[in-house]
Amino acid sequence: MLKNKIYKIYLDTSVIGGVFDVEFNRESNHIFDLAKNNQIKLITSQLVLDELKNAPKLVRDFLNINLYLFDKVDIGEQAIEMMNRYLSAKIVTVKSRNDALHVAIATVSRVDAIVSWNFKHIVKLEKMKKYVSCNLESGYGFLQIITPKEV
Repeated sequence: MLKNKIYKIYLDTSVIGGVFDVEFNRESNHIFDLAKNNQIKLITSQLVLDELKNAPKLVRDFLNINLYLFDKVDIGEQAIEMMNRYLSAKIVTVKSRNDALHVAIATVSRVDAIVSWNFKHIVKLEKMKKYVSCNLESGYGFLQIITPKEV
């Protein structure tokens, strides 16, 4: 990370749930430690909040306690348009539209990176190249798509 640069990081739902997963808890918790120390700024959306409504209580409680660390961005028409472009490009199917919407929200919000543990629909080389290509064709900059290990 560059000194004095506070990166804006969009967390998808998997990172928040990862706080309580044996395989992912160390790196997921580290993200929140960085935010608490003002080294990164966390970004969320209503999509994340909606997806976590049915999460286990300890995940919901963790989010509620740490919600102050997040800036919430809107799911606007631009994000819906980008999601539809991803679907048209067959990056993911309609069944995985929320995954595409997470990437779209991060893209139009111009965050520095989207962070995810979703290795099937987001953090997968084939998918990442297609998301980035679609973003560039649509006039958006390069979006970093990474796991918490890279933060």
